[in-house]
Amino acid sequence: MTSMRRRAGAVLAGGAAIALALTACDGGGDLGGGGGGGGENADCADYEQYGTFEGATVTISSTISDPAEADALEESWADFSDCTGITIQHNGTNEFESQIYVQVEGGNAPNLAIFPQPGLLSRMVADGYVQPAAEDVVTTANEGLTEDWLTYGTIDDTLYGVPIMGSVKSFVWYSPTAFTDNGYEVPTTWDELMSLTDQIATDNGSETVKPWCFGIESGGATGWPGTDFLEDMVLRTAGPDVYDQWVAHEIPFNDPQIVEALDTAGEILQDPERVNGGIGDPRSIATTAWADAGLQVLEGNCFLFRAASFFEAQLPEGTDVSPEGDIYAFYLPSTTAEEQPLLVAGDYLAAFDEDEATVAVHAFMSSGAWADTRVGLGGVTSPNQGVDPANASSDMLRQTLQLMQDEDAVARFDGSDLMPSSVGAGSFWTAMTNWVDGTQTTEDALTAVENSWPTD
Repeated sequence: MTSMRRRAGAVLAGGAAIALALTACDGGGDLGGGGGGGGENADCADYEQYGTFEGATVTISSTISDPAEADALEESWADFSDCTGITIQHNGTNEFESQIYVQVEGGNAPNLAIFPQPGLLSRMVADGYVQPAAEDVVTTANEGLTEDWLTYGTIDDTLYGVPIMGSVKSFVWYSPTAFTDNGYEVPTTWDELMSLTDQIATDNGSETVKPWCFGIESGGATGWPGTDFLEDMVLRTAGPDVYDQWVAHEIPFNDPQIVEALDTAGEILQDPERVNGGIGDPRSIATTAWADAGLQVLEGNCFLFRAASFFEAQLPEGTDVSPEGDIYAFYLPSTTAEEQPLLVAGDYLAAFDEDEATVAVHAFMSSGAWADTRVGLGGVTSPNQGVDPANASSDMLRQTLQLMQDEDAVARFDGSDLMPSSVGAGSFWTAMTNWVDGTQTTEDALTAVENSWPTD
């Protein structure tokens, strides 16, 4: 997902706290604003292909409830709305997963929804609620999106959801100024990363300063950063094919290759000489808020923090986030410098009906033109190849875009978001928490998840 604050709200509504009070379950329109406003200077020739629909209204439901992010989303379609005559009403809520089912089952489905989890999209497709993407949408999506990204919106060889925004999780945050002061270089392989880790411990290690910092506390979603760490390790130690088999439960959750991956993560997360800078011993990871851990880099208490591109949004205002600044991030290395598997997350737009106005909006928001506009408004990235990285609102987001647009990159979606919710947003979180806390061994933690996998 493009924002962890939004992602946490979405999963809380779904896997961990589905019994939240429901509001605004009336087709997705009453809580949001509308399109228009700001499109007075639009060149409507850019939108002729979508047709005109005077008086038409299209509703969109999503997890995007942050006012600034919601305003940017609405601004991104203002010209389209003015030129086509379609009023777009957006309803963003942190209770999306529970609300969308109530709306659909009550006959009040929105026209479109932005799904933060492909697993939820798949369930709604299986229940017969979501419509296959129209031909115009499929054509537009194939123009700007790679097969890796489209795979997660495709069910039984049919495209339903189109990725419109995305993030990369395979990053290590560090202080460029601290690296320069200590003569450290950014590693390009896993062995180089571990050598750097040991060098930092030798040069700077103390009771309070460690090479790494990490935290997995996130309220009802506690544990999710640990699942991301393991997923990145599976991609690096076992490879993308094994990753796919593991996520689909074609091999056991506690397969020896997954045990090896978690033990590799443990070389960092369970070593008191390597973690948890500024906070405590490795067990403190379980009770440390994920973003607070990363702030220790700014305090000089640690040098390395694994987190997604969206960590930038958690940094204090005025922080210099740049290759020469207070903090930045480098790609989490793999076995060789040539291998660069990416753990990614994203938001998928899918339709609940086949109305012409719905198809027009769906096609427009699947285009490189829309993605470029939204990225230019700041704060997000998109996997669409039509986005100009120069339009990104920060150096960090520009780097994220460049990685996503690398034709040789192998991208795999966040595994916990693809697994059954009782696992991906339940037993997996719990097992990682118990493992970090030292109450379960690697084998015991992974076996507990294996034993929890639904049999239906």
